[in-house]
Amino acid sequence: MTMLRFDPFRGFETMMKKMSEVAADLERGVVIEKGSFAPRVDIYEDDANMYLNAELAGLKREDISIKLNEGNVLVLSGKKDRGEEDEKRTIVRNERSFGEFSRSVVLPDNLDLDSIKASYRDGVLEIKISKKLPDPPKEINISID
Repeated sequence: MTMLRFDPFRGFETMMKKMSEVAADLERGVVIEKGSFAPRVDIYEDDANMYLNAELAGLKREDISIKLNEGNVLVLSGKKDRGEEDEKRTIVRNERSFGEFSRSVVLPDNLDLDSIKASYRDGVLEIKISKKLPDPPKEINISID
C-alpha cells in the first residue's frame, strides 16, 4: 500500500508573504497600472518633497500625459510606438515593450498639490511635489481677572 503525505498547510507561508506584501503596498499608496506597456516607476521622499521617477525611454514629451484627479490620484499615461516597420526585415528577437500605458498613484494628504512640477530628461520623467508645512500649534492667550 502506497501512502501519500498530505500537508493541508502547504503553500500557507507563501500566501501569508503575499498578503504582507499587499498590505505594505497599501501603506505606501495604491499604484494601478494598465496597458500593454508598463513603465517602471520609483517613488521616494525627503523631508521637503515627494518624487516620482518613471522610465519612459523612447517617448517624446508630447506622448506623455500627467493629470491629477479627484482623491489625490496622479495619473501618468501615454503611448510608446514601435516605430516604422520594414517589411524587408524579419524580427529575430523582440524584447522591448510598446503600446498605451496608464499608471495611477494615490498621493498622501500631506502634499501641496499646487506645487507639482515635472521635468523630462534622458528618457526619465521626474515629478516633484512639495510637502505641506504642518500647521503651527494654536495658542490662545487667556487674560487673568
